Amino acid sequence: MWKGRFMPGEDLSKLAIDKGKVRFRGNRSRKVLWGAFLALIFIALGLLYFAGILTPPVEVQLGIVTKLYPSQIIAKLSASGYVVPQRKSALASKVTGRLVWLGVEEGSRVQKGQVVARLESRDVQALRDEAAANLEGSRFHLEQAQAELADATLSLKRSKELVEKNYIARMEYDTALARSKKAEAAVKAAEALIRASEAAVEAADIQLEYTLIRAPFDAVVLTKNADIGDIVTPLSAAAESKSAVVTIADMDSLQVQADVSESSLTQVKIGMPCEVQLDAIPDRRFRGIVHMIVPTGDRSKAAVMVKIRFLDKDSRIFPEMSAKVSFLSRPITLQEQKPRTAINRSALITRSEQNFVFAVRGDRAVETPVRIGAQMGEMVEILEGLEAEEQIVLNPSPKLKNGAKVRAGET
Repeated sequence: MWKGRFMPGEDLSKLAIDKGKVRFRGNRSRKVLWGAFLALIFIALGLLYFAGILTPPVEVQLGIVTKLYPSQIIAKLSASGYVVPQRKSALASKVTGRLVWLGVEEGSRVQKGQVVARLESRDVQALRDEAAANLEGSRFHLEQAQAELADATLSLKRSKELVEKNYIARMEYDTALARSKKAEAAVKAAEALIRASEAAVEAADIQLEYTLIRAPFDAVVLTKNADIGDIVTPLSAAAESKSAVVTIADMDSLQVQADVSESSLTQVKIGMPCEVQLDAIPDRRFRGIVHMIVPTGDRSKAAVMVKIRFLDKDSRIFPEMSAKVSFLSRPITLQEQKPRTAINRSALITRSEQNFVFAVRGDRAVETPVRIGAQMGEMVEILEGLEAEEQIVLNPSPKLKNGAKVRAGET
């Protein structure tokens, strides 16, 4: 290494740089840098390893946290069917006429005897007025005949007294007697005419009533089949005519009609408790009871129809809804109608009287403490720690660690 200042006359060949010292310091710096670099690599690899990024995922069997109804444990048989009203009517008229008024629509509630539609009735009303006028005239004729009878009766009485005293001829008495009998006959004829006129008025009233379409029972309107201006006829034989104005159903008569296979029919008894699940109302199950086993089979289905009566009423139940029926070995309580969060027993891990489950969060198995409840066959009720639809690890390996990366094997 060169030190000092250059002086004139000195030998320049003696000037030199100590290359050994320079080389030593450069090699030392490179070694430090490489060591730091390698240390960082090892630290990063360690972090990646412990984070599970570099470790292969563990193949596990996955399960689902489900909502389980206790009634599923005591179900002996299941069947499917539809909700059907036992009282249903298509309201029509016995006479042909044009629809001039319609007071309901789909979903309307009607009471027994309520007028839901009216046909044109001017011609029937005219006939009724005519019959009423004839009845009034018949009553006047009766009064006239009764007055004539009263006069004839008095005349006959006087004639009888006079003929007994020989004050008048026998022929005058006979004339008075004939007049009296004629008056009696006229009264009877007038009375018969009144009865005929009353019958004509009643017939006209019936014809007039036929133009009013009434509800035969308390019900709900399901469909509207005609509109104002349509011709309504009992047989609907004419083109563009309607036979029914509306269709109604008694919602209190709703039952489930389910098809039970012939081979399983021996397990079903009248009065047997049931549970009904409707696809349209998945959040609730309804208690029921076997009301009737229809004594005939269906060749195409090899099944027999069974009617299930609802024990629980709900305004959300409508005709033609699809239903699933579980036939139970015993009646269920109101508490057993509520769903419970449950998992398969194979997912539980017990350590120091504490229960754990490996819940799958993303692609990691997270050890999650849970509080369990009642045993339900192969399932266990979960009171705390998990929610329905979460994924869990079934039959976890003792080597499975908290936070380990997992992938689905057999579900």
